[in-house]
Amino acid sequence: METNFNSTADYVASPELLASVNVAIALEKPLLIKGEPGTGKTMLAQAVANSLGKKLIIWNIKSTTKAQDGLYMYDTIQRLYDGQFGEEGVDDISRYIKLGKLGEAFEEEEQVILLIDEIDKADLEFPNDLLWELDQMEFYIHETKRTVKAKQRPIVIITSNAEKELPDAFLRRCIFHYIDFPDETLMEQIVRTHYPDVEANLLKNAMDVFYQIRSIRDIRKKPSTSELIDWINALQLNGIEPERIRAELPFVGVVVKKDEDLETVKHYVQ
Repeated sequence: METNFNSTADYVASPELLASVNVAIALEKPLLIKGEPGTGKTMLAQAVANSLGKKLIIWNIKSTTKAQDGLYMYDTIQRLYDGQFGEEGVDDISRYIKLGKLGEAFEEEEQVILLIDEIDKADLEFPNDLLWELDQMEFYIHETKRTVKAKQRPIVIITSNAEKELPDAFLRRCIFHYIDFPDETLMEQIVRTHYPDVEANLLKNAMDVFYQIRSIRDIRKKPSTSELIDWINALQLNGIEPERIRAELPFVGVVVKKDEDLETVKHYVQ
């Protein structure tokens, strides 16, 4: 099976990103990905899974998520309920143990991709609480006195939007990569993976306006790659002539999402 990650038909990665992914795989360390919204951090895990032909398991992190949630849960309420109604097997605690996403990844017979998405949404102790499990690739279930050990070490990809600083002890164990916003050459490749037949003049005009919008100092929310892709699709579907893009800013609400930004864009671009 392929062990090196390469760009796929749906995901164009820079040479630096490709190298970081493959170094993390070779060193068997988690890959920590940062970058502004819309640079493809979450999509990277799916692209790695597709490229390597492996299953993807996603652990979406919320503000209330605890490290224990990724290991296992002991459903005491269900056991109590079953005991009250005389269900058979209530003494078998293992029936009431449900593995979390990390536990699922450990139990897979084949190596999987584990995405821990937006780790910085959780509290500050969350990353440190996972250090042992990510290092040793095992954890202990106290209720059943069983150790769950990874049958195959998963390829771990962790994304962060830099909402919180991550602990140094956690960072030391990761390979780090910051996804820079694509330059125009790479952006054209990305767009053409979605719309290979996009008319060259329309693409050029749309990208010129898009990058000009991103360069405006007073913009509060810079448009992302996904918003450019959506905008180009809207322009194509409605048969907009390329020369109208700058003059009229058709469907600009696809890329500009704040009222004050809309006024700023109209002032600077037209």
